[in-house]
Amino acid sequence: MLENYLPILIFIAVGLAIGVLPMATGWLLAPSRPDSEKNSPYECGFEAFEDSRMKFDVRYYLVAILFIIFDLEIAFLFPWAVVLQEIGMFGFLSMMLFLGILVIGFIYEWRKGALEWE
Repeated sequence: MLENYLPILIFIAVGLAIGVLPMATGWLLAPSRPDSEKNSPYECGFEAFEDSRMKFDVRYYLVAILFIIFDLEIAFLFPWAVVLQEIGMFGFLSMMLFLGILVIGFIYEWRKGALEWE
């Protein structure tokens, strides 16, 4: 009965090895030379541990949301392109409406200057 669980045990062991061995190798072999640039905040645009009432720039979040929107657009285009023959003209027009709405939103954001970074 226990021999039925051997493939599961092997699968778990291989999964753990694939996840843990590269991290352990990097931790053991990589040089550790921290400096002020490496320890500085990144991707958020402001210090992580300051006063919670400070003003921060919202443009980063606006650009991130725009990226997610247009990334999702591409995620919808690939399956649509694969089944275009089966869904016919209705599917084509539905996607053109979807893309048209996204283009109108993109033009609106562009004209409002949301994509400009000072």
